[in-house]
Amino acid sequence: MIDPIELVIFDCDGVLVDSEVIAVRVLVQLGEEFGWPLTEAEVIERFVGRSEAANHAVVAERLGEEAATLFDKRFRELHAEAVDAGLTPVDGLVEALDAIRLPTCVASSGSHEKMRHTLGRTGLYGRFEGRIFSATEVGRGKPAPDLFLHAARSMGVDPARCLVVEDSGPGVQAARAAGMRALGYAGGVTAAERLAGPGTVVFDDMRELPALIAAYQG
Repeated sequence: MIDPIELVIFDCDGVLVDSEVIAVRVLVQLGEEFGWPLTEAEVIERFVGRSEAANHAVVAERLGEEAATLFDKRFRELHAEAVDAGLTPVDGLVEALDAIRLPTCVASSGSHEKMRHTLGRTGLYGRFEGRIFSATEVGRGKPAPDLFLHAARSMGVDPARCLVVEDSGPGVQAARAAGMRALGYAGGVTAAERLAGPGTVVFDDMRELPALIAAYQG
């Protein structure tokens, strides 16, 4: 018998807030500034869904530690400016949240500071306050399972009874590694085929989310 779902764990960037398109655009711009030509496809492959520490390591390997530190600073500045200029919730997300009756939380590769900004800017922070977990709290970021296991443990729910909503390859890999089922949102920057895999249902419209979750309730 398959365990019913008791907790829905949301990624933040690209699932709750439409920020991945901003991040990809900013990273392409910074690549040009720092003499590292990057296409959008390369940015998605190398950076999307991973922790800030992991992304720093990628940049440092290519450009050196000093440049990577400056790169990080510029990214935070440009990303914050773009968020303030017009970040919105993912299309259909607010309606979906209104219809979900199960307990929810957030588990993101981003820092708490970043989530306070993005979730606050979009009016979503209050919906999850006190139930927000960051990769900065664990030893390894996605695709390792640490963050999702930390979230489940903090919420008092068995991993087998958790359902993760993700939009990145590393995110769905982390969910599988944690022994959790996943819904892969392909309406953002990551192609559906990069999300597909065992225990994962891929969808492309957030308005479908309540019915998808209900299907796990039996």
